[in-house]
Amino acid sequence: MEMNTNQEKELVVALDIGTSKVCAIAGCKNEHGKLEILGVGKVESTGVMRGVVTNIEKTVKAISDAIAAAERQFQQSFKVVHVGIAGQHIKSLHHRGMVTRENMHSEISTKDIDKLVGDMHRLVLPPGDKILHVIPQEYTVDNEAGIMDPIGMSGVRLEANFHIITGQITASNNITKCVNKAGYQVADITLEPLASAASVLSEEELEAGVALVDIGGGTTDISVFYEGILRHTAVIPFGGDVITKDIKEGCTVMKHQAEKLKVKFGSALADEVFDNRVIAIPGLKGRDPKEISEKNLALIIQARVEEILDYVVWQIRRSGYEKKLIGGIVLTGGGALLKDIDKLTEFHTGMTARVGIPAEQLAHGNSEQVYSPIYSTGIGLLLKGIEAVEAGKIAYTHKEKEVIVEEKPEEIFEQEPASVGVATGEDGKWYSQLFKKTKEWFEAEPDTEY
Repeated sequence: MEMNTNQEKELVVALDIGTSKVCAIAGCKNEHGKLEILGVGKVESTGVMRGVVTNIEKTVKAISDAIAAAERQFQQSFKVVHVGIAGQHIKSLHHRGMVTRENMHSEISTKDIDKLVGDMHRLVLPPGDKILHVIPQEYTVDNEAGIMDPIGMSGVRLEANFHIITGQITASNNITKCVNKAGYQVADITLEPLASAASVLSEEELEAGVALVDIGGGTTDISVFYEGILRHTAVIPFGGDVITKDIKEGCTVMKHQAEKLKVKFGSALADEVFDNRVIAIPGLKGRDPKEISEKNLALIIQARVEEILDYVVWQIRRSGYEKKLIGGIVLTGGGALLKDIDKLTEFHTGMTARVGIPAEQLAHGNSEQVYSPIYSTGIGLLLKGIEAVEAGKIAYTHKEKEVIVEEKPEEIFEQEPASVGVATGEDGKWYSQLFKKTKEWFEAEPDTEY
């Protein structure tokens, strides 16, 4: 019964293609507006570097494995997925648009807003770039500025400031190509920092002003929100992989050993390490074990995290909202799992900080597995996908999708073949008569005049 109930709802599959992992999450909203997670698949990503696909075949395999794992949990096949995009190629710019309305007495409608947004999509960009998102900041109606929602107002001149996010065409094309090669279709592509914000930030934080810092494997994404609107986005080409590399070189160990050291014993704040235990790493080929001080390990991690935070502070200052962010900084992504990283962030930036977990959006009884910053982007993509389906931007339901998915071209040939030369219906009578006349004409004896 539960399976049928879920099929009647809008089932959405989100696909987070990251540098360190590829994660597929299937779910839908229940009657209380909370997310029900129906399937989760997470595999290691080896074909992505700094958020950009660098190896098609490896990425295709990771996508197939991740979605297959989610399908096994839900016991249902998927075909359409909502994908996220990130990487150093993501840029943002501000632009002002204006439209002149013909009738000053008629009310401003959604159609006028759509025309204004549509004009932004025709901006001239550097070669190879495309617009991913156009986000209105504030509107101006007949020189009356600071309007957040002009629908219903009267006026002739409608203006707006827009925050426009762009990315490389090749990057989004490669993502689409990988998903298609894995046997799935892309419903839409969403900027991952926007998705993460939807899953871990509250309405109060968005209104008060907050900086979301998503520390992934290859990049760190920064999103600055104020008064409920996205004001600034940036991507830093450093993430958890750089910290692992520092541990590898600083402690002269293998990469997989450095990753285990970071996850199990790592701390972002060396002053919080009191025991200073000595960690023994097995040596290569019978060599003596390597001993590493927990304090020294924390010093290596702290140095790199502080460098990342320096970039974060610089981007927040560049946004112009440094003194207005009452909500401080929210850390999420796999890098947010580092011990004491929130304390180091507060000490280094002078702003309040917390670790963002996508718990508020989830229904009770969901697996504890997804209560982690690692799944912030995936849960956010799921929310964005459900919003798009409910708004009618993605024109399919789960049932219709299943009909399309299960339809096989081979079924056409499994039907009983019709008799050769015989048709049915009114046209069939005409063809039968023609066939009969033609047969009689050929079988008749030739005329003597010929």
